[in-house]
Amino acid sequence: MSRRKQVVSENYLDYFPKHSERYEYTTDEQGKVTILKKNEGLFHRAAQKFLGKPAVSYIHLDEMGNFIWPLMDGKRAVHEIAALVKEEFGNQAEPLYNRLVQYIRTLEEYGFIEVRSS
Repeated sequence: MSRRKQVVSENYLDYFPKHSERYEYTTDEQGKVTILKKNEGLFHRAAQKFLGKPAVSYIHLDEMGNFIWPLMDGKRAVHEIAALVKEEFGNQAEPLYNRLVQYIRTLEEYGFIEVRSS
């Protein structure tokens, strides 16, 4: 008898993203978001000292990212954010779900946001 691996299917659209408390961010008067990432650790200190690398990196979001960032408050599911993005950007946001899910996963991988399932 062979056992089949149980595949867990996740519906990422039902997840709730929110900003990580590890990173600070600023928003200017035009609504442009900049995430501040402190470059800490032995490697970063050496790079700062010997290579002149900055102590803080500034990550500037694009137009759609500036729109999405304030919506990731832990209260809205990804599918709710997608509906607002579709309303704001129309066909410019297509392929909407693939693009939005990849964007949120990337932010999560970098630790800028946290995502929970309920």
